[in-house]
Amino acid sequence: MRLFLIVLVALAHAVIAEASDLRLDGKFIQGGLIVGSTLPGSEVRMDGQSIRVSPEGRFLIGFSRDAGPRARLNIRLPNGREMTRALSIAKRAYKVQRIDGLPRKMVTPPKSVYARIRAENAEIAKARSRDTAVPGFESGWIWPATGRVSGVYGSQRILNGKPRQPHYGIDIAAPVGTPVVSPADAVVSLVHHDMYYTGGTIILDHGHGLSSAMLHMEDIDVKVGEVVRKGQRIGTVGKSGRATGPHLDWRINLFKARLDPAFLVPPMPGSVQK
Repeated sequence: MRLFLIVLVALAHAVIAEASDLRLDGKFIQGGLIVGSTLPGSEVRMDGQSIRVSPEGRFLIGFSRDAGPRARLNIRLPNGREMTRALSIAKRAYKVQRIDGLPRKMVTPPKSVYARIRAENAEIAKARSRDTAVPGFESGWIWPATGRVSGVYGSQRILNGKPRQPHYGIDIAAPVGTPVVSPADAVVSLVHHDMYYTGGTIILDHGHGLSSAMLHMEDIDVKVGEVVRKGQRIGTVGKSGRATGPHLDWRINLFKARLDPAFLVPPMPGSVQK
């Protein structure tokens, strides 16, 4: 009996120690972002992919729109001890959004602009592939603009009656000229005044592969390489690119994983989702 109690105590201490060595905050759901904390100097992998860990032991993992239902997180602590966590990812039901009245060339672009679209997509991919030590995500999050939420993350888009890619951001309907601010600390990694689909476009690097994209903008007040703080003005709402009216499309990526910005901020005051 004494030996049995000793084993139980040892196991309890091991569980407590392991819990204190790893903390995961966020939503374990499609589109969710998780901020992890572990011992400084640890190595972290998810599904075999190495993940950046800050000097303070902070790291990010995220789940794309169609992720799941499971993922595996591996932690190797500085003392060599290893931990494994099986993560369950909740499935979501997404809305269907129909948008009519778009110019035909914006739904099915002519072949003459294919090279332009490929080049612009390559610029976006390069900005989203950055893996920097910038700690911008640590600043916390606010809405980049205020207005009516007219489009939500994950919805299946039907454009002029034709099924197209899901919507990967949040649309904030507001008048042209409405201020747009940085939702968190960041470094500006891309500025383009006239992309084919997204018009005036800014991408912000929040660090560790996490980025914000601000689309359809009118004015852009920042330059590539500029450090911006949460709440700092970066431009104004517009209706450039593929848009039926003035709005800001705010998107969040963790590298290639497209995440839901709504999980990072409280509900917009007075907003009615459509």
